[in-house]
Amino acid sequence: MTHAIKQPAKPHLTATLILACLAQFMVILDVSVVNVALPSIKHALGFTEDGLQWVVNAYTVTFAGFLLLGGRAADLLGRRRVFVVGLVLFALASLAGGLSDSRTVLIGARLVQGLGGAVVAPASLSILTSTFTEPKERHRALGIWGAMGGAGGAAGVLLGGILTQALSWRWILFINLPIGLLAAFFAQRMLLEGRNENASRNFDFGGALTATLGLSAIVFGIVRTNSSGWGDATTLLSIGVGVALLLVFLILEHRIARAPLLPLRLFRSRQLSAANTVLALVGGSTFAMWFFLSLYLQDVLGYSAIKTGLVFLPMTVALAIFSTVASKITIRFGAKRLLVLGMAGLAIGLAWLSDIGVRPDYLGELLLPSLLTSIAMPFAFVPAVISATSGVKPQEAGLASAVANTARLMGGALGLAVLATIATAHSNALMHHPTAAVHTANAALVSGFQLAFLCAGGVAAVGMLVAFLGMPSTRTREATAPQAAVAAEM
Repeated sequence: MTHAIKQPAKPHLTATLILACLAQFMVILDVSVVNVALPSIKHALGFTEDGLQWVVNAYTVTFAGFLLLGGRAADLLGRRRVFVVGLVLFALASLAGGLSDSRTVLIGARLVQGLGGAVVAPASLSILTSTFTEPKERHRALGIWGAMGGAGGAAGVLLGGILTQALSWRWILFINLPIGLLAAFFAQRMLLEGRNENASRNFDFGGALTATLGLSAIVFGIVRTNSSGWGDATTLLSIGVGVALLLVFLILEHRIARAPLLPLRLFRSRQLSAANTVLALVGGSTFAMWFFLSLYLQDVLGYSAIKTGLVFLPMTVALAIFSTVASKITIRFGAKRLLVLGMAGLAIGLAWLSDIGVRPDYLGELLLPSLLTSIAMPFAFVPAVISATSGVKPQEAGLASAVANTARLMGGALGLAVLATIATAHSNALMHHPTAAVHTANAALVSGFQLAFLCAGGVAAVGMLVAFLGMPSTRTREATAPQAAVAAEM
């Protein structure tokens, strides 16, 4: 891909790599670090069980909805400028979230954090690909950048436990302030400015806005069913408005937008369509796993935040290690078989987690199924991402990567909403049943979590069928090292 890039000075390669990786680390860290603190946040601000998911979904919905727009803004307005603005926005939103004294303020801050993350993530990748022009150095830089996903996840669960227990849950947000502002300060002075002079000058705000608001409205409607039921007028109106907005989004992208964020012609490819569907199902099944496990360990088993982080640590380390292994194996042996195998392992691991009890056997009911799930996960999403980014035109490779990430995040937000609603409704039904005396609060909670894990396993099983029936059998020869590195990050 040839772009006319403004480069007024010699690039600082080491500084560029450190700053891009630090920003990516921070954005990924903020997903995992919150999971451990969820019970503390729930008790501090009075969240309900189903309302708590918005602490996660507020971030992922705006992150996913504006990710494509963030990448285009970096191309048009200047990569360094957009990168710095995104870091500052993320840092200030983190400060607001840490200072929040109400659920509304915290969720609002998480929404803005997601917007900042949607700017920082594609800008950091774009900065690397435009600065490291020599293929070998670019591959190395992208590999390190990709590893930040696993490192951020692994560090987040332990750091979240330490900060929550030693200081307060607020510090999981405060920690972003110095990191973000220092990174912005040095980025302004050490990174090259640059933008794609040949890119269309159309931002497609309408596409980004309708996609984000549409998904948010659907999630809101699903969450409301616990308190109001499926027949409630507000619930139905919310879901209806959400569906209508998503239809408007499709019309905008297909017929109206001069430079659509999501060119629908990409989905003429059977491989790309199947891969992105699988990614949405991976997100839908795994986002809920972290959410429910955190609540289960602390609210039911009474684990401290640090102990919860230590329980999560083997999972995230396994995820980081096998992400690298999966990217190499996929390129060598092809995507379809590995993808089917990964989704099967994910389905079995999640269904196995449904065996948890009020007093579990750690080895058989927690460690082994969670490790199986964490090992299977990279063998699902890495070949899916590589499949979703191979076989497209070179100038659309970045767009295809962003679409894949968007599918995973959108699927995760919607899956968490549905599974949290199922779990809460089941637990509430047990507590209000005529025989409720035999159901303690913990037993009812665990029963809801069990059902959610079983349903998550079913979602993963559907993904296995989509991979088996929808993916072509040929090897993904077009997959390149940079694509594998990006896949490893996701």
